[in-house]
Amino acid sequence: MSRLAFLFPGQGSQVPGMGSELLERYPELARPYFETADEVLDIPLSRLCFEGDAEELRDTSVTQPAVYVVSLVAAAVLRDRGVTPSVVAGHSLGEYTALVSAGVLDWVDGLVLVRRRGLLMAEVNRRTPGSMAAVIGLPATRVRGLCEEVAAARQRVVEVANYNSALQTVVSGDADAVAEVGRRALQEGAGHAKELRVGAPFHCSLMADVAAEFGEHLAATPFATPNLPVVANVTASYVHSGQEARTLLAQQLAAPVRWHETLGMLGREEVSAFVEAGPGRVLSNLSRSVHPAVPAMPAGTGGQIDRAVEKLSGVLV
Repeated sequence: MSRLAFLFPGQGSQVPGMGSELLERYPELARPYFETADEVLDIPLSRLCFEGDAEELRDTSVTQPAVYVVSLVAAAVLRDRGVTPSVVAGHSLGEYTALVSAGVLDWVDGLVLVRRRGLLMAEVNRRTPGSMAAVIGLPATRVRGLCEEVAAARQRVVEVANYNSALQTVVSGDADAVAEVGRRALQEGAGHAKELRVGAPFHCSLMADVAAEFGEHLAATPFATPNLPVVANVTASYVHSGQEARTLLAQQLAAPVRWHETLGMLGREEVSAFVEAGPGRVLSNLSRSVHPAVPAMPAGTGGQIDRAVEKLSGVLV
C-alpha cells in the first residue's frame, strides 16, 4: 500500500510573491485563507506575501503566519487535486501546519498561535541579538562539539538547533558565537557555513525565557486527538494526543528539530513519496539527500503542484 507524506516548511523558506499564483489559479480555495488571516491578525498579511520584499518577509512576526497560510493553501489545493497524505510532518513552524492537517488544531487557532510565537521570538532577538547558520559538510557530532567548545571559551550561547541531515546541521545562539562556529567549521573542512534568513535564534536556550509565556497561549487553545499520523520535531516520533502535541510545541521553542531522525523514521515506515506543501524546496531537497530512491517534490506553486500531481500518478497506486 502506497504512503504519501506531506512535509510542511518552516521559517527560511519564505520567498517574495509566495501564494499569489495559488490565489490566481485557485481563488475559491485560497481567498478564504488570505482574507481570514488579514482580518484575524489585523495586518495586511496577504499583501506582504504577494508584494513584500525579502526584508519585510524576514520579520519573524510576519514570516511565521505568512509561511503557515501559504502552506495551508498549498495543502488545500493538493487535496482538491486528489493528493492526500497518509502521514504529515512539519519543520519547526511547519509542525503547526502539520497539526492542522492532522485535525489537532483549528487552522485559525493555529494562525493566532504562530503570530504570537513569531512576536515572542522577535522580542527575544531585540533583547539579545542572535542568528542561525547552516553548516554543511561536517558530521552533526562534530558541529555539536564545536558549539560546546565555542560556548565554553566565549561564555556565550551557541547550540545545535536543527539536525537536518547527516551533513547539514543548523546552529543557533548569540550572533558572535554562531559566526565563530561557522569559521571553525570551515577551517575543519565544512563546505558551507551560511547565515539563515531568519529573524531570531530559534531552537536554543535563548528562547527558554518565552517558553512559559507561550505555554499559557497553548494552554488556552483547544487541541484534539490526531486523525492522521503526525510526527513531532522534539521526539521524531508520532504524537498520540492533543495534550502531548501541546506539550511538545512548548518544548519545541528551545529544543532542536530532529528532522534527520524524522525522515529516517518515515523511511522505515516505507513512505512512497514526499510532497513539500508550501513555499521553497528545502524539505524536498533534504528528503532526497536522506532517501534518494524515494520521490520528493516541492508543491508551493501552481506549476509545482501540476508536476507533483502528474508524477504522483505513477507512484501512488
